[in-house]
Amino acid sequence: MVIESLAKQSLEKHFWNWQGHQICYTTAGAGQPIVLIHGFGASIGHWRKNIPVLAAAGYQVYALDLLGLGASDKPLVPYSVELWQALLSDFYQTHINTPAIWVGNSIGGLLALSMLADFPEMAQGGVLLNAAGGLSHRPDELNLPLRLMMGAFNQAVRSPFGALVFNQVRRKSNIRRSLRQVYRDAAAVTDELVDMLYEPSCHPGAAKVFASIITAPPGPSPIELLPKVKSPLLVIWGEADPWTPIDGAKVYQEFAQQHPVKVVGIPDTGHCPHDERPEAVNALILEWLEELNS
Repeated sequence: MVIESLAKQSLEKHFWNWQGHQICYTTAGAGQPIVLIHGFGASIGHWRKNIPVLAAAGYQVYALDLLGLGASDKPLVPYSVELWQALLSDFYQTHINTPAIWVGNSIGGLLALSMLADFPEMAQGGVLLNAAGGLSHRPDELNLPLRLMMGAFNQAVRSPFGALVFNQVRRKSNIRRSLRQVYRDAAAVTDELVDMLYEPSCHPGAAKVFASIITAPPGPSPIELLPKVKSPLLVIWGEADPWTPIDGAKVYQEFAQQHPVKVVGIPDTGHCPHDERPEAVNALILEWLEELNS
């Protein structure tokens, strides 16, 4: 298949200096700009099945590793939605400078939504894939047992034993186990995917970055951001996601009653539909873009 052959193309990595830190990014194609934002623990490689296809369809696609993740530098700084938003804004002004389509998965979806809300001049539209409700869980979002468990985990991560906790979390067997919880199709959890998530965890500073992100403030919620969004939205949701269940799409469905928002669920699909079901997601995005530009 053409899509399969395109998806096998390697991604050329570039580096850009941002506030004294090296940020890894890739770009492909030419035309209307699309910016892809990965989720927590992921990297530009998580878009390997999407970038070549979108570029071949006539778009200039950008993807970058957020500060602290992927191949980007991993300084010990207070990580937050606002920090990454500033990174994305500066990346846009340096490399793009024409209204873009912001696409994000999980935490990247929240960041894409925040760019539409706070920087409308930079956005023509947005695509959210199982968007997170915050950088971390708000206490009121968790039942009491889970709230206590998460509180204890966060304390352990911040403690002198935090590196030991991180070393357990980043073991390949545990990465694979976590992926099999959130990918409905076990065949999509390949050695390549596990290695992609594991390799950045070996970088110096990765353990402290993990602790900083895990214990960061949640940032603005979708409910707070949506009233400021004027650009069209495509919201795609893997319906079998245990981390951000399909109930999270309700706020977008309600917003869609009076705003240009299209919400599409993908049955039997988990937290990362762009990687688990790339053919479906690529087709949905391209069809929506064609409608947007018609």
